[in-house]
Amino acid sequence: MKQTKRSLFVCQNCGQENAKWLGRCPSCNSWNSFVEEIRTKTKESKRSSSIATQPVLLSKVPLIDKLRQPTRIKELDQVLGGGIVPGSIILIGGEPGIGKSTLTMQIANNITEEKDKSVLYVSGEESIEQIKLRSERLAVKNENIYLLAENELENILAQIDAIKPSLVIIDSIQAIYSDNLSSSPGSVGQVRECTAEILRRIKREQDVRPSVIIIGHITKFGAIAGPKTLEHIVDVVLYFEGDKFQQYRVLRATKNRFGSTQEIGIFEMSDSGLVGVDSPSLLFISHARAKTTTKTVGSVVIPTIEGTRPILLEVQALAAPSYFNYPQRVTTGLDIRRLAMLLCVLERHCGMNIGNHDIFLNTSGGLKITEPGGDLGVACAIASTYRNKPIASGIAIVGEVSLSGEIRPVVQMKNRINECAKMGFNQIIGPDYTMKKEIKGKANIKTIGITTVSEALEVLGIR
Repeated sequence: MKQTKRSLFVCQNCGQENAKWLGRCPSCNSWNSFVEEIRTKTKESKRSSSIATQPVLLSKVPLIDKLRQPTRIKELDQVLGGGIVPGSIILIGGEPGIGKSTLTMQIANNITEEKDKSVLYVSGEESIEQIKLRSERLAVKNENIYLLAENELENILAQIDAIKPSLVIIDSIQAIYSDNLSSSPGSVGQVRECTAEILRRIKREQDVRPSVIIIGHITKFGAIAGPKTLEHIVDVVLYFEGDKFQQYRVLRATKNRFGSTQEIGIFEMSDSGLVGVDSPSLLFISHARAKTTTKTVGSVVIPTIEGTRPILLEVQALAAPSYFNYPQRVTTGLDIRRLAMLLCVLERHCGMNIGNHDIFLNTSGGLKITEPGGDLGVACAIASTYRNKPIASGIAIVGEVSLSGEIRPVVQMKNRINECAKMGFNQIIGPDYTMKKEIKGKANIKTIGITTVSEALEVLGIR
């Protein structure tokens, strides 16, 4: 057995490797982020290696959906696709204090309520007394939860082999280190290699494969601290969205090998932990939006689709003449490039000289608009504040805007209409093609089909 050592400089923001130190990372453009790491490589004789696994017929592999372990947290199970798959590795990221440790403790409590199920909770940042205080606040009384305050990876793996739990929770991966690496805990090399070693140990088990939930810190850019390869190693990546100072949290999957990445989970932070929200539309629209007697300038309700769930989202826009050479474009919850495209459409096809105005756009509750069906509502909100003409509160607007100013069809229109009718809206404006396709008269709501942005503004009276 022969060991070789080499020195590399690794960017602590994105994981870029370089043979020498650089002041600025060529990958993410961050300054002074390169740290030297010593890599040790062990060469073993090829003759001593043996085949550890054998090929298995596809027909003999058990169906994974039947093996899922429900967490009994409805919003989380919806994001995961039905529950936790045995032997999977789940990475949960989010800002400090947003509820990552709270959620994992609730998962541990629910999992261990089943017979012969145990959980190993590994904390690298808190003592077991601190974890006990959190469990008391969350009313966790189960006896099958093992607590371990440990930072060394080798000791953690030894405890996993000894206890053989059904679920392992590591809080957090940035606090874990391996003696085989000389770099400090939290560095890119340690985070990547510790996660890879956990993966190898879990996948190697034949009888009982525990699932692993890893909590990861995020950088100032909002990504998991460490290289992108960390997200490639794990099976599921979950992000908490929202402000930690607010009451509500949005859990979104950016990667899921066992289900869809379009579903979201909405939670409310309470004294007893994170509680799922049954009617999320009530969170993202004001209570006066369904009243037909109220009119608001620059405010529009958009029926969006998150996975299979329709959610009503309020969008607020503000336009004012700019006193700078370059007008400001500030958005919250919408891609700024999408906003630039909509402004060009309004100026080119609707005759609005909006290029010399500052534009501020905000979505309620911190929810992001990820589908193009919200284009028409955003354009109408901007036109309303630019013309200073209000839009009635009982109207919902949906549609994708093309570069020519035409309105394209959107998916799941029937679900959007039913959600609007359920929330008390009496009118919805959307693509004419979709409105005519076996939808009219199916809900207690008036539907208006339009083909262009100009036509939508005329219907709203803000042309």
